[in-house]
Amino acid sequence: MKRAVSDRIILEGMQFYGYHGRNEEERALGQPFEVDLEAELDLSRAGASDDIADSVSYTDLYRVAKRHMEGAGRNLVEAVAESIASEILDTYDVESVRVRVMKVRPPIKGSVVAGAGVEVFRHRTESERER
Repeated sequence: MKRAVSDRIILEGMQFYGYHGRNEEERALGQPFEVDLEAELDLSRAGASDDIADSVSYTDLYRVAKRHMEGAGRNLVEAVAESIASEILDTYDVESVRVRVMKVRPPIKGSVVAGAGVEVFRHRTESERER
């Protein structure tokens, strides 16, 4: 039985400019986004070895987020967050991933809002762990 994982690699406050949203203006003009990401994995081996081969590179995780945030526009930030989480789970040896995508100063008529967004949390399934 695998031990419970509570270690995390954290990337906070990643800034991107993207073309996601349901409104025509959002898709045409774009807007700033902020992304936070946490990947849960056992870091004890990397801590003992001091070798990146025993961990997951922050740079690689950043590049996944960047590719999805600055890539093709999506209607919903939910879809962008899901695609980031899915690629990380499919590509890296992590147990789970949390992705938070925020529109910075979202265009909500008549409002003053610092940010609006979503957070998804996805776990690797048992069948995926056995592969």
